[in-house]
Amino acid sequence: MGLTATKARTATPRREASKSRGGRPTKSAAIERDQRLIEVATRLFLDRGFDATSLDAVAEAARVSKPTVYARYGDKRGLFTAVLRREISRWLAPLSAAAEMQLGSSSDISVERRLVEIGREMLTFTCGPDAVAFSRMMTSQAINFPDIAKLGKEEGWLKAVATTARFFDHLVAEGTLDVDDTTIAAEVFLDVVVGHTHRMATFGTTLELKVAEKRMRAAIKLFLAGALGPADRVQSAAKGTQRRRPSR
Repeated sequence: MGLTATKARTATPRREASKSRGGRPTKSAAIERDQRLIEVATRLFLDRGFDATSLDAVAEAARVSKPTVYARYGDKRGLFTAVLRREISRWLAPLSAAAEMQLGSSSDISVERRLVEIGREMLTFTCGPDAVAFSRMMTSQAINFPDIAKLGKEEGWLKAVATTARFFDHLVAEGTLDVDDTTIAAEVFLDVVVGHTHRMATFGTTLELKVAEKRMRAAIKLFLAGALGPADRVQSAAKGTQRRRPSR
């Protein structure tokens, strides 16, 4: 389901974290325990869904005491929030890395090619089966737990928009993009490039990566038709020629 590009997860349960002389886990052991809990919880949420996953099941699978899980996360919503926060960070990392790489790319590389590289990274991670599964869970729980929807918006969508807008700021500064509001441009870009594919995957439509990339390339061409400005700028951008944006 979704794009077939996400790596499989593994989570190997271990024993309860080793204790210090005072009975509390050492700092390193506590960090290891928390990472293990999140890994196990992630696997169970993906395999069973939100409703069918219990804190008791997580504790048993991770081989830690139930009071440890309850004390650390409070309830299942708290655990799911911790899992979702980490997953969002994982989804955003490739986008940030791709944007940074394109910032340092040669000026001879066309804007279209730079955006294709960013779009490809976005497709691979945001439309993969794990991302789609979490998107469904987040959507289904948003009415009962608005703070989960808020987390997805503030740490997911808004950060992705901000990252893309910063890249567009760079393109505007070098004169290869002509937009007045890079934040709005980033929102439109993200929506047309991966929004449709992500929604279709969320609805259960199987879509091969090759087909998704073809659509992405077509969407980028449409986006650039408006974002590059006059026809002479389009021709210059296609050749990788820099033109300074006139002062307003």
